[in-house]
Amino acid sequence: MVNRFRARAEAVRSRGLPPVEGPDRQRFKEQAQLDFMDFAMLGDAEASVEDGILTFRIDLRPAAPPTDD
Repeated sequence: MVNRFRARAEAVRSRGLPPVEGPDRQRFKEQAQLDFMDFAMLGDAEASVEDGILTFRIDLRPAAPPTDD
């Protein structure tokens, strides 16, 4: 399942824009960006099935700042 979301994210990223003009073109681009973010988040998730329930775990915490070692 997670691999399918990764594949969808890549498909959204690599598809071209259809021949539309004006506001429809902008709406298409905005929707494609939202689709990519959704699919990419699920593609990075850890999936598990417990008691018949599919659970996706997505770490939304900000990355830790680099340390000076």
